[in-house]
Amino acid sequence: MHILRPLTLLATLPLPTTHALKIACIQQWIEHTPLPHAAANFYHPPLHLPGPPNLDDDDGSIDLAANAETQGLKNFVDHRNYRLIGILVEVTYRMVARRSAGIATLADLRGKRVGTIRGTSAEVFAVQLLGTAGLQAGRDYELVGGGIYTCMRAPCGEGSFPAELVAGGIDAFGVWETAVELGVQALGEEEAVTFKNASVYREVYSLYSTEEKLKDPVTRGRIVSFVRALNKSYDVFREQGQEVVDFVGKTVDVEEPVLRNVWEDHVWGPGSLGKDLVDYLEREDQYLAEVDGRKPLTRAELEQFVDPSVYEEAMQE
Repeated sequence: MHILRPLTLLATLPLPTTHALKIACIQQWIEHTPLPHAAANFYHPPLHLPGPPNLDDDDGSIDLAANAETQGLKNFVDHRNYRLIGILVEVTYRMVARRSAGIATLADLRGKRVGTIRGTSAEVFAVQLLGTAGLQAGRDYELVGGGIYTCMRAPCGEGSFPAELVAGGIDAFGVWETAVELGVQALGEEEAVTFKNASVYREVYSLYSTEEKLKDPVTRGRIVSFVRALNKSYDVFREQGQEVVDFVGKTVDVEEPVLRNVWEDHVWGPGSLGKDLVDYLEREDQYLAEVDGRKPLTRAELEQFVDPSVYEEAMQE
């Protein structure tokens, strides 16, 4: 069983207390781990982490949600009250390919089958990365998803990206970690070829709220307090000490050697919410708009979507 990254309209768990800050996030990926770390170590009021990451719940009880910038943009199209208020982590995605399939460079993926997850940050990454080699999906290579699923912990069973790569069902795949690292390990060091380019695509895994939540003084105060706690967790994560490696590994059920091999590709927040981020979102939304058959968001709309005020307030402790 696997969970995709798009935001979905599923019921969340009930609040354990009316005073709890409720943060919706899928708890399978490394990216979300500063949230429970901050709650456990630096944030004393109650905190509830349900999933999936959906702000548009029926009872309005979700205060924050965490997900990639891709899903943030997709949801802002239909929910103009959504706000990207901070960056948890920026992650350089990787693609792994089989050397024995004649692949040494990105250009060698012409005519090949490339696995990814449609409609997610992984698809944006794969298409844009291969675009740097002049390759276009559907014309120069086949983008494969369907029943193939990610695998986050070995052993990866039949039908998973790592297993399909080894079996030759696909020639390469690009998704989030730890699936790619497991693909590398499944192929072996001599057989695996990896590609990445942070200047082309990086996941901007972000924290979101709504305009209404941010205008409510009590809720905003709780959010600002939690962001202050997050800032302390970012410092711990950047130190890469054994304590945080143990915490993350236990939280997402990832073995330490796998976790350490992908840690360097994670740049822990808070990140800049300035012009560079809006530039980046604008470029990505142009691709998403073409795929989704809609008009791209305007610059003014994107500047409304990104709200740095919460993090700015949190820094004025």
